[in-house]
Amino acid sequence: MMELDQIAEVTRRYSAEDMALFAGLAGIDAPDSVPEPLIAALFSYLLGVHLPGPGTNYLKQELQFRAPAPLGVDLTAQVKITRLRPEKHLVDLWACCTTPDGTVLCEGRSLVKAKDVRG
Repeated sequence: MMELDQIAEVTRRYSAEDMALFAGLAGIDAPDSVPEPLIAALFSYLLGVHLPGPGTNYLKQELQFRAPAPLGVDLTAQVKITRLRPEKHLVDLWACCTTPDGTVLCEGRSLVKAKDVRG
């Protein structure tokens, strides 16, 4: 059951080799920092797999990227439930990605439609 302030998080480290593979798929030069779409994908992963989980549908996402994400550093992405609207099956979440020293790389909000939303 979902609750206010419930949190899910994942930590991922991207290497220069990961960026070379990404660049090959995207048809670009290998970036020297983690591209913003890969940071956003961490939130997508959390929403679709952990909180709320399978069956979740994105309705809206607003992200602000505050700093470049360095390669070879653990990046921790977190989503936190800030509001539940069971009558509409809606969940509002805060999303944030940080480095181990607390640097905020990205933060924002997501609105999703989910199964079994209870207040």
